[in-house]
Amino acid sequence: MIDIVGYFGALFIGVSLGLIGGGGSILAVPIFAYIFGINEQFATAYSLFVVGVSALVGGIKQSKNGWVEWKIALIFGLPTIVAVTVARKYLVPSLPEVLFQINEFEFTRRMAMFGLFALLMIPAGVSMIKGRKETRSKPQSTLNYPLIAIEGLLIGILTGFVGAGGGFLIIPSLVILAHLEMKKAVATSLMIIAGNSILGFFLGDALTIEIDWSFIFSFTFLSLIGIFVGTYLTNFVDGRKLKKGFGYFVFAMAAFIGYMEFVVK
Repeated sequence: MIDIVGYFGALFIGVSLGLIGGGGSILAVPIFAYIFGINEQFATAYSLFVVGVSALVGGIKQSKNGWVEWKIALIFGLPTIVAVTVARKYLVPSLPEVLFQINEFEFTRRMAMFGLFALLMIPAGVSMIKGRKETRSKPQSTLNYPLIAIEGLLIGILTGFVGAGGGFLIIPSLVILAHLEMKKAVATSLMIIAGNSILGFFLGDALTIEIDWSFIFSFTFLSLIGIFVGTYLTNFVDGRKLKKGFGYFVFAMAAFIGYMEFVVK
């Protein structure tokens, strides 16, 4: 019965991606951790794979519309791929189970990873509730490419550690640093997320842990079905209104993760 609930969650991840264009890792990590009972390293690894494949599907669709800025995607994306790979292959496996202890309180690797993940969910929820302001593209002749690459590197380390695609961090960076209008920033971020998540998973996690391929393929397949269902539902439902409601749901999930890791534990 628990497995059925978990696989239904996989379908729901896809529906949310199709309807509102985000929320994949926000749902994937808790589903893997609390429904399937998978530990923090595997849960964040599986999340990267699911989010990466889903982002690739969305990114290919957006690229057909000509909205992906490939030069920016490479300059920003290559450092994130390197950072995510390093984080998944070396940083996460090297961390001890207990990071430090104060009297009887033990601060574990799981608390660090899921605690940071819950904190990052707060700005993600805020961005969903407030919405994104429309912007216009500006000339890219004066862009600070080294700064864009450094930003990609930092975001890659952070998102690799928590197993999230990092779209809510990447999109504002592309708007501010690369001067992209919103629709191009969203489309470009999808290809960046696809690259750093999929390659980070295969070059990092797949080389250090034993992956349950049948499970992850089944889960991802259901998520992809959900994407097409969600995309179809956009013909009848206003995704922008749903996004605000989902933003409040993200706050609730962040509180739930904090409660499970720091109170129940």
